Amino acid sequence: MAKKMEPLVIASKAKAILKKAGCNTSSDALDGLNGWAYWLLEQAAKRAKANGRKTVRAHDFINM
Repeated sequence: MAKKMEPLVIASKAKAILKKAGCNTSSDALDGLNGWAYWLLEQAAKRAKANGRKTVRAHDFINM
């Protein structure tokens, strides 16, 4: 069983954006978004370290 991760996303804000786009939010949508946020943070940290930095910068989130 996967460990429950602390929420990084403000649920009401995310749901409001989806509602404005004309979409409903499933019960697992925010878990998926939260998991993706954790993954992005992990990737950014790896990129910063690979470039000899401890500081994560905006461009570390861009994967091309």
